Amino acid sequence: MTYASLAPQAALPSPSTAVWQLGPVPIRAYALCIILGIVVACWVTERRLRQRGVAPGAVLDIAVWAVPAGIIGARIYHVITSPEKYFGTGGDPMKAFAIWEGGLGIWGAVAGGAVGAWLAARQLGIPFAVVADALAPGLPLAQAIGRLGNWFNNELYGGRTSLPWGLEIHRMDPDNPGHALRDDAGQPILEPGLYHPTFAYELLWNLGVAALVLVLDRKLRLGRGRAFALYVMGYTAGRFWIELMRTDEANTILGVRLNVWTAGLVFLGALAYFVRVRGPREYLIPVGAAPTPEPVADSDVSQVDLSAREAGARPAAPEGYRVVSEEQYRHWRETGEEPAPDGPDADGPDADGQIAQDRAGATGTRPAERDS
Repeated sequence: MTYASLAPQAALPSPSTAVWQLGPVPIRAYALCIILGIVVACWVTERRLRQRGVAPGAVLDIAVWAVPAGIIGARIYHVITSPEKYFGTGGDPMKAFAIWEGGLGIWGAVAGGAVGAWLAARQLGIPFAVVADALAPGLPLAQAIGRLGNWFNNELYGGRTSLPWGLEIHRMDPDNPGHALRDDAGQPILEPGLYHPTFAYELLWNLGVAALVLVLDRKLRLGRGRAFALYVMGYTAGRFWIELMRTDEANTILGVRLNVWTAGLVFLGALAYFVRVRGPREYLIPVGAAPTPEPVADSDVSQVDLSAREAGARPAAPEGYRVVSEEQYRHWRETGEEPAPDGPDADGPDADGQIAQDRAGATGTRPAERDS
């Protein structure tokens, strides 16, 4: 008799295979989920950037920096917070580079990705806060998709449960990663009982966070990085209680999982930023090669097919951008008339910042953004 025969019938199943061979190339479900999540995040961010005046294709230039930096940051965080696996007794330091064997920390991914996006934004002349706010709903969508990879890997589950959505967990083969152990009859072996699908809880929570950011951003016209701060607060609030349910091995501080402490501290930091920072949403007018003005839909994810263009060469990338008010931006989109840097809609510090960015765009350099 196997563990599989003892498991209740009413349960959420888990895949018994997370890796498939395409000739000599392993195709890993977790990697596919991460890639799909990145694609979705880029699509959402591209549309939101273009709605704010950024030239088409900028998200790809940003992703070239942000994605590798995010992966590196995620791995560094994992290694730092689980050093015994690589540098302790019996550890193998070279395994720290074996990213295909798993081990990515979301905190390091966000931090590393932010550094990469900041570097790319400076090169493109885009205020970093504009990039962060555009990314805010796409990032939790990407995280939700990425959690499906944990389902394939039979990992990151919680304690035992008798709930109808209890999850079956396969006993994975340590000598054949990505595959479940099998009994003499060739059937995959299940761990006894059912478990909380904490990866699914986080997946659903992240979808809710994405919806929350879209709704409040549209209603409150968030700017200055506050939409991103809202995402951080929403994600960390969920991660706090979900992390308390997990039973996988983790380092602890005062008996509490490290990621619980991290979630709490990051939440407080994001809350302080959201409360203290004020200012209208930033819109951009390109300096140099400007695209043809067109009407803008009043939506956080534009319903207009912004990819529809007449056949021809892609316009040259702008030299930089001017930060303008929403009224100025809409006037420019409708008429093609650029507002004067010291026009009536620009006042106080924002006017000075706008003029500085005009000059920086003309010379191909950028001043340090006040919002980053």
